[in-house]
Amino acid sequence: MLEVRRLRLLRELSGRGTIAEVADVLHLSPSSISQQLSQLEREVGVPLLRKAGRRLELTPAAEVLVEHTERILSQLEEAESAAVGVSGEASGTLRIAVFQSAAVAFMPRLLAELATRHPRLRVTMSQREPEEGLRETAAHEFDLVIAEQYPNHAAPRYPSLDRVPLTTDALRLVVPAGDGWSHVDSIEDVRTLPWVMEPYGAASRHWAEQLCRQAGFEPDVRFETDDLEAHIALIESGSAVAVVPELMLVRRRPDARLIVLPDAPRRSVFTSVRRSSVDTPAIDACRSVLAEVFPKTVELT
Repeated sequence: MLEVRRLRLLRELSGRGTIAEVADVLHLSPSSISQQLSQLEREVGVPLLRKAGRRLELTPAAEVLVEHTERILSQLEEAESAAVGVSGEASGTLRIAVFQSAAVAFMPRLLAELATRHPRLRVTMSQREPEEGLRETAAHEFDLVIAEQYPNHAAPRYPSLDRVPLTTDALRLVVPAGDGWSHVDSIEDVRTLPWVMEPYGAASRHWAEQLCRQAGFEPDVRFETDDLEAHIALIESGSAVAVVPELMLVRRRPDARLIVLPDAPRRSVFTSVRRSSVDTPAIDACRSVLAEVFPKTVELT
């Protein structure tokens, strides 16, 4: 009988390519993972791995095992959900992945409400970029992800995940306050000014760059950080301008001016969970409180 634990290691390797990456994600030693995969290969009786440069590739036999592993994990999760659902009580551990502005705006209230209403539910929260959070939720590393999607910039889709809308928030051009910036009233007015943006690869960075290019200029990106609190600090100090989602401004209105962008673009926020766990009391409890905590649309007055 094949062990699910070893099959999961093979599945992780199929998505990551190196034993070192699998070890880092699962907090295991590389030697332990190598031993477990070698044992799995002996149990199956056919080669499962082959070297391709510095990475490992799965053989066709291993690919078949990975396909079955996905189904096995989903069936086990469905069985667990059915057993836990008998009591109807939200308990156990719920692992949430969330991007920064949502974490800052509403997660403290969500966690407080869940602790009050469901004291037997243990909730953990990790900050992740949406693409990473979706991928890791599909890979059973998180139970629920709160993710974002920019206009005309679709977030990745995974067949094993559902998608439930949560809220939308406006994307604003934010510039420093003060008389020296009073001439700035539109995106065209910041063509010669320094910008702060998230690093390359982030959906927000790509969207903001396209916004500037459509306005006829290439942004002068002098500062890069994925910390949106740092974006606001740079704006308040008069060092940069940026596009900031309104969720980031909910808890504290910055000492800065917010400018409406062309066509008033809005970002959408949604949750995703594995379809095999959608009916568990913990997921249901979390989504119910999220629907209360997050307004349908975020509007700053």
